[in-house]
Amino acid sequence: MDYDNMTVAELKDLLREAGLPVSGKKADLIARLQDMGNSSVESQESDQADEDFEIEEEEDEFESDDFFEDDWDDLHTARQKPVLDDATKEALATRAAQKKKTPTFRRQEWFRYKRLSRTGWKKPRGDDSSQRKNRKYRSALVRVGHGKIAAARGLHPSGFEEVLVNNSSDLEGLDPETQAVRIAKTVGNRKRSSIHDRADDLGLRVLNRRRIARKGDLR
Repeated sequence: MDYDNMTVAELKDLLREAGLPVSGKKADLIARLQDMGNSSVESQESDQADEDFEIEEEEDEFESDDFFEDDWDDLHTARQKPVLDDATKEALATRAAQKKKTPTFRRQEWFRYKRLSRTGWKKPRGDDSSQRKNRKYRSALVRVGHGKIAAARGLHPSGFEEVLVNNSSDLEGLDPETQAVRIAKTVGNRKRSSIHDRADDLGLRVLNRRRIARKGDLR
């Protein structure tokens, strides 16, 4: 099987089926699959010798490239998970519990103007501001006590440390087990597609990955 032409997600699916670890770069995944294939060559040859013609014909039809050409994109691929220690897992669980108790912070008079209801928090000002004076039936104020646990501060909900990138060269040196990629919103489709390809080669997860129709010079 030609593993070089397969994506990192496809290689990890094969490793999961074989019960092997899925961490590391693309070269490590390929080497792991090749080692597994070399150890099972003799058993595969004996099994193929015992199969009759009809079973072989059905398997050839199932494993052909035409079968997966249209349906492969619709198959679900599990998202990559970080490698976390017990302390970080406990901190993420604590932060999730804290977030459920955090009130919704609204701008002053958000109920009066639609444009204010769509914007984020802003500290209320004015001597007569009912929200600043924390009167009844007013939205909650942002305070120091609403801060979350410091051990999980800055981490993605999945547990990854987010790294903002603008081009494919920013991916070098990142740890695929603890760090994930977030592409800047100003990056165009051409550069974004190259970041996707390089991240797949390095085994990095892209948090804001999106479908790109690769036509013309985007291929």
